[in-house]
Amino acid sequence: MTSDSRFEPEELFWRARIFDSLSYPSVVIAPDKRLVGANKKFYDTYKLSSEDIIGKKCFQSFLYKDTPCDSKDCSISKVLENKAMHTYTVKHQYKWEERVFSPIFDDEGQVAFVIFSIRDITRTKSLENQLIGVKEFISRVIYSSASAIVAADRAGNIELMNSVAKELFGDYNGGEGKIKHTEQLYPPGKAKEIMKMLRNEKIGGKGKLLIPRTTIVNARGQEIEVEMSAAIIYDDTGEESATMAIYNDLKDKIKVERELKFTQKQLAQSEKMASLGQLAAGVAHEINNPLTGVLFYASLLLERQDLDEGAQEDLRYIVEDANRCKNIVKSLLVYSRSADSNKNIIQINEIVEQSLKLVRDQKKFRNIQIIRYLADEMMLINADTNKLNQVVINLIINAADAMKGSGKITLNTYKDKLHKKVFLEVKDTGEGILRENLSKIFDPFFTTKEVGKSTGLGLSIVYGIIEEHGGKISVKKTGVKGTSFILEFPLFIPEEEGLALCRPF
Repeated sequence: MTSDSRFEPEELFWRARIFDSLSYPSVVIAPDKRLVGANKKFYDTYKLSSEDIIGKKCFQSFLYKDTPCDSKDCSISKVLENKAMHTYTVKHQYKWEERVFSPIFDDEGQVAFVIFSIRDITRTKSLENQLIGVKEFISRVIYSSASAIVAADRAGNIELMNSVAKELFGDYNGGEGKIKHTEQLYPPGKAKEIMKMLRNEKIGGKGKLLIPRTTIVNARGQEIEVEMSAAIIYDDTGEESATMAIYNDLKDKIKVERELKFTQKQLAQSEKMASLGQLAAGVAHEINNPLTGVLFYASLLLERQDLDEGAQEDLRYIVEDANRCKNIVKSLLVYSRSADSNKNIIQINEIVEQSLKLVRDQKKFRNIQIIRYLADEMMLINADTNKLNQVVINLIINAADAMKGSGKITLNTYKDKLHKKVFLEVKDTGEGILRENLSKIFDPFFTTKEVGKSTGLGLSIVYGIIEEHGGKISVKKTGVKGTSFILEFPLFIPEEEGLALCRPF
């Protein structure tokens, strides 16, 4: 650097030493873009001497050309014009450099020189890229998660929601702006309760909480059952800086639990019915022989001419009641599946039509409208026609009784080809079944009718016949507007049996 008469030699010395002690390679450039000095770090880094650069133009030394830069892009021109520092970053081979141009002012506040420093920021850039990579990775994890994730600042203002959370809660402050605070995610008072539990180290550890089942509220005010894990995020000083929570919708799990309970209930019912069926078969066989004897001898006595009218009347009562017992025994044998079965392949619609023709007590249906919605497609089942006629007739008579002789009965058939099932629904407009009776309606001898009006075996027999056919029967819906029974049978597909067509009727 050139000497200046305004400075004492000692001052010039320490000024020069300060310049040389800079840890970055630096050069001093005059307004006319001549290089007027460089520090020791510059000479050592680039293996140059003062003769190599002093007096040369900056574009000759750094850009290796004889013409100046475009003034709009020239950093030195920008510093001279704006009287302020200018920086930019450049990748040089495998290194990143930050190039800093700073003004040196004279006593009048004009830019006398520009000091140009080259800083190696390769390590900083590498760490920055790693940090960006980690952030992008975390962001991908959060936004690709199958669980709903929500993060909020320490005041509870929502800062982040992944796509699953937006779908679960139905809105976000990036959308219509209905949900902006964590208190809106829960029923009233629940958010504060969760924060209290989070701060309680005895519950889940400091700043951690797992709730197997809790309730959240979406943007439409609907309550949703979820599994939730939450945490407090702490800064370096141990202060609370944010909170985050992960939610898993329990809708599917609850549905599976309900289906499992229903299946367990059905299995228990099947086991109970099987046990009762064995008992019924044994009782029926034991009663059948003495009952036959009672009927035989009572009938013989009725043929005698020497009996008075009173004795004959008593014997007629005995025969009548014995025949009633005989019908009950017959029903028990059907219920216990002891009766012979003769199955064939038949269209379920044909069973419905046959059953309606076989209903004998037409007076019972005088004020009842019977509507058929029978699907116009092939719905074959392997069934005992007589037994299924009995099933349909029993259900229709029960429906008529439930409506007290006036109303509407709807018969609906359809199939589920994907699951290979055929369905028959029988719906009435009666008074419905009481909730406390739903679990007992298929039990033998259970009836809500007056004593003597019913044996209570109708639905038990229906249940046994359906089970015998590999099907299921259940109450689809019941209430003050009526009851709907649904019968499910395996769909018979001729191709599976190696048959081109199977229509024996």
